[in-house]
Amino acid sequence: MRLDPLLTERLVKSLLWCFTGLTIFVLIFIITFISVKGLPQLSWTFLFHDIEDMGRTGGIFPTLVSTLYLTLIALLVASPLGVGSAIYLTEYTLEGWVTRLIRFGAECLAGVPSIILGLFGFVLFVIKLNFGWSMLSGGLSLAIMILPTIIRTSEEALKAVPKEYQDVCFSLGISKWQTITRVVLPCALPGIMTGIVLSIGRSIGETAVVLFTAGASLRTPTTLFDSGRSMAVHFYILAREGLSMPNAYGTAAILIISILLINITAYTLMQRFLQKYR
Repeated sequence: MRLDPLLTERLVKSLLWCFTGLTIFVLIFIITFISVKGLPQLSWTFLFHDIEDMGRTGGIFPTLVSTLYLTLIALLVASPLGVGSAIYLTEYTLEGWVTRLIRFGAECLAGVPSIILGLFGFVLFVIKLNFGWSMLSGGLSLAIMILPTIIRTSEEALKAVPKEYQDVCFSLGISKWQTITRVVLPCALPGIMTGIVLSIGRSIGETAVVLFTAGASLRTPTTLFDSGRSMAVHFYILAREGLSMPNAYGTAAILIISILLINITAYTLMQRFLQKYR
């Protein structure tokens, strides 16, 4: 029995709408639940005072500074490596076993559990390189974790740029590097920025890697070699130990707000850039 094509299309569209609606509902539910529990805890004291009594009282200022340190270090290390690797794979190599091996390695690295990466960072950066529990150890470990995401998203963004653009540049005598920097990269920038923004969100919300490498010190870090406690680790410890669930929800609210602001800002900047470039 042959199904009516129009009926099949309507059923598929309805099913897709249901999946989309379910995804949006889950997102709204999480944001609403955390907001209702956490927003009432937010205040000037909560944001800009030191942690007191193991987190039962006081604020979360040290965790904000630690999270900023870790995220910046991870991005400064992983972004050039990831984008550079993507440029090499798409523009300077022919498709072969070498490129397939590199992509396979990146995909395998993306599938490694974060706790394993944390253990690796602990052994390499904390012990072998003698960085200790520090912002540098945590940031470098996070850079390894987010590197596959940046490589794959940047590579797909570069592949999406029409080859005709490069052909026109070469016909005008423009060098390959000038073509990449002035034509290919600007066209691929929205996709590249998407990967970087996703990496920022993952860095801010990561717990296992940071706990093994940056530690959980309550002090505000002032140098790269100081230990610190990120917001995600602080939330985990408060919730696990039952020290202060109100403060835990407040920390979770700051985490969600930070990720939302980063995504909205990045999206706005990308749209302005695209309008200017066009």
